[in-house]
Amino acid sequence: MKKIFIIILVLLLTACSSSNNTPTSAVETYLSKYQNLDSDVLKELDKSISKEDNMSSEQKNKYKDLLEKQYQNLSYKIKNEETIGDISTVSVEIEVLDYATSISNSKKYFLEHRDEFKESNNINEKNIDKNSSYIDYKLEKLKEVKDKTKYELIFELEKNDNSWKIKNLNDLDRRKIHGLY
Repeated sequence: MKKIFIIILVLLLTACSSSNNTPTSAVETYLSKYQNLDSDVLKELDKSISKEDNMSSEQKNKYKDLLEKQYQNLSYKIKNEETIGDISTVSVEIEVLDYATSISNSKKYFLEHRDEFKESNNINEKNIDKNSSYIDYKLEKLKEVKDKTKYELIFELEKNDNSWKIKNLNDLDRRKIHGLY
């Protein structure tokens, strides 16, 4: 009985490992790293946020929390997979919090109601992201976002050493994952 159990376990593990070696499973693994706040994803997020010269450390922490919330709320559907030899594309529909609309609305409100904000003189469309009052306002509005939006991503993959690897995402796709497109 014990031998049968071990044989079944080995067969199941073998089946699982071979079924995980597909372009779709590579994309699912990649997106689940966002959902589960994988350490590699968080390192990349920290590196990206550290480049934000216009934010205070407190604002950067709030922004990081908002993006982590975004990642955890990301959902997706695999739409299509096309493979030719060692090259594959996987089409995915993602659903994320609609941060882009909130930012647009925040910017519009700020520019139309400058008198309600400190240090808002001489602020225009081009330099608004350098204004601390606007950044605080924008972050508070992002915190309130509940609406979601959908985007399509096309992942390009290449098979190396019997393993499917996602080619680097472009900035546009990252903005979609962040809900900022």
